[in-house]
Amino acid sequence: MENPFRFGTVVDSPYFTDRVEELSRIAEILNSKNHLVVISPRRFGKTSLVRKAVEQSGRKFVFLNMQQVTSIEDLASLLLREILRQHPFERVKHLLKNFRVVPTFSTNPLNDSIEVSFQPAINNFVMLEDTLSLAEKVSTEDNRMIVVLDEFQEFIGIEKGIDKKLRAFMQEQKRVNYIFLGSQESMMTQIFESKKSPFYHFGQLMRLDKIPYDDFLSYIMERIRVTAGDEQCERIAKDILEETACHPYYTQQLSSVVWDLLVYHKTPYDEVVRIAIENLVRVHDLDFERLWLTFNKTDRKILQILCKGLSPYELRDMPTSTSFSAIKRLTQDGYVIRTDRYLIEDPIFRHWIEERQT
Repeated sequence: MENPFRFGTVVDSPYFTDRVEELSRIAEILNSKNHLVVISPRRFGKTSLVRKAVEQSGRKFVFLNMQQVTSIEDLASLLLREILRQHPFERVKHLLKNFRVVPTFSTNPLNDSIEVSFQPAINNFVMLEDTLSLAEKVSTEDNRMIVVLDEFQEFIGIEKGIDKKLRAFMQEQKRVNYIFLGSQESMMTQIFESKKSPFYHFGQLMRLDKIPYDDFLSYIMERIRVTAGDEQCERIAKDILEETACHPYYTQQLSSVVWDLLVYHKTPYDEVVRIAIENLVRVHDLDFERLWLTFNKTDRKILQILCKGLSPYELRDMPTSTSFSAIKRLTQDGYVIRTDRYLIEDPIFRHWIEERQT
């Protein structure tokens, strides 16, 4: 039997979990001429969600991870390469004659893929303008291209004033839907919700929350039912969600290990979640040790008190301003998330701290 849980990669059917309401909302926005901004903590599944939505639309799309982009030239090259994957070179080569900076093409003999590069130019933004224009030109009113820019906040700092140039150009396009994804909430909010930002209200905002408890409970039970009866399945699923607080990534991760223990090791039902956590703590022990050494003393105190289920502002030996700065830093770096309260993002890391550092 194949393990029915998947994590660490973009997830699609049959591993995709619920999100029916969110998929419907994205489809409605894509059917309009509006753009979309999706904000959520890391590993909440926004990339998988949006990829599934654009695939279901049946339209041409490009999906770019802005963490791979180090320059405007990079973005232009990656975007042009992805457009050429959607539209054969022979059909668009006449449009490339209008590029002000002529791109260079080469073929990878190992997989027949086309590699794209640009020669350095005085004004690198013209490369990006021409490439974005191509996305518009190959689109029609009834089949607009969708351009997804994942971790968009990473790109804004590449060059001073790039946000103004990009917004001024994008707002003139009529046959492209843009989707902006971001996991650094404060930065994405500043980009799209601050009145001083060029991208203020450029797209409809969607904040992606955790998958609802009952939906995740049913999802887990359905997939482990082949290993146990209904009563045991429900208890195991509840134990998993109690540990992960419905965090999509870590729920899939812990469920995957639990499934392996049930199927291949015949682990007792009442111990399987505990043993799965112990296994994950042991596997990641060295990584967590290295990570812990990167934190300063203030950060460590904050993480230790969060393990106890307390508020970071309950540290009496630390000024509130210091606690606030530390929490802000840990949240921006993705180690802490805030829902109804502050939590350590990785429940396995939390167990490691409880065992090794408290």
